[in-house]
Amino acid sequence: MLFEDDIRTYREQGYIVVPDVLTPEEVAGLRAATDQVVAGAAEVSDHSAVYDLEPGHRPEAPKVRRINNPHAQHPAFGAMVRHPKIVACLNDLWGPNVRFDISKLNMKAPGYGSPVEWHQDWAFYPHTNDDLAAVGIMIDDATPENGPMLMLPGTHKGPVYDHRAGGYFVGGIDAVKAGLNFDNAQPCLGKAGSITIHHVRMVHGSAANTSDRPRRFMLLQYRAADAWPLLVPPTMNFAAYGDLLVSGEETLEPRMEKCPVRLGFPYRPNQFSIYENQSELENKYFASTAHPLVNAGR
Repeated sequence: MLFEDDIRTYREQGYIVVPDVLTPEEVAGLRAATDQVVAGAAEVSDHSAVYDLEPGHRPEAPKVRRINNPHAQHPAFGAMVRHPKIVACLNDLWGPNVRFDISKLNMKAPGYGSPVEWHQDWAFYPHTNDDLAAVGIMIDDATPENGPMLMLPGTHKGPVYDHRAGGYFVGGIDAVKAGLNFDNAQPCLGKAGSITIHHVRMVHGSAANTSDRPRRFMLLQYRAADAWPLLVPPTMNFAAYGDLLVSGEETLEPRMEKCPVRLGFPYRPNQFSIYENQSELENKYFASTAHPLVNAGR
C-alpha cells in the first residue's frame, strides 16, 4: 500500500499524507454517519461521554467539536478500524502485528471550529516502544483555510515536551516556554478520502476554521502489538485488549526500546476535554492573531 518513499518520509519527517484511500461512497457514508451522530447532541446540554461541545452549544442549535470513540457510535465509523487499506499501511510501517486503541472525530464548523494547541500524543500514553501512530481520515477536503492538521517535521525524534500548566497535566505545550520553532510547520492537505499517518511523538496542533467550509476529521489510534502501555490498570480486561488486534498475533513479550518518557501527571481536577484543559496554558499559540498559522490552517 505504501511506497518506499512514503516509508522513508514517515521515518524522517514523522508523518505522511496518503491520497485516495477511501472511495467516494465510503466518504459519503462517513458524512451521513456524522450528521446522524451530531443530531443526537440535541439531547444534551453539557459534555458527555460521547460529545465534547463547542462554546455556545444549545440543544436546539447543536455545536459539537468532538465525538468520542465514534467507532462505537455508528457502523460506518466502526468499519474504518479494520479498513484493509488502512491496516495495510500500518503493516508496511510496523509489520504484521497491529492493535487498535481508540478513535475520535474532530470537527471544525465553518467560521468558529475550535483550535487545538500544540501537543504530542505520546504525552498522554507512553508505551514500551514508540511504534504508535494516529491515522486521520479526511471526511472533507483539508485546505489551508479550514483548519487542516499542522505538523512540525522531525519533532518525533526529539524530546517529550512539558504538557503541564499550573502544576497539572493539560495536554498542551506552552508556545513560549517550550522554545520550539514553529516557522517550519507544515499543513496536511488533501481531498476527502485521503488519510494522514503521524508518529505518536510528533508535535502537532490546529487553528480555528476561518473558512465557510466544514472540516471533519476522524482519528484512529494504533500501535504495534508488542508496544504495551506503561500504565496498565490491574483490572484490565485482557480478552477485550486482545480483541483490539486488527492484524497478526498477540504477544506477552513487550518490545522494550529506549524512548524519552514524561508521565502525564498530575491530572487536572474534573479533567475531561483537551480543549478545556489546554485553556489553562499561559501562552497559547493559536489564540494569538500575531502568528501567521492562526489564519492558515491547523
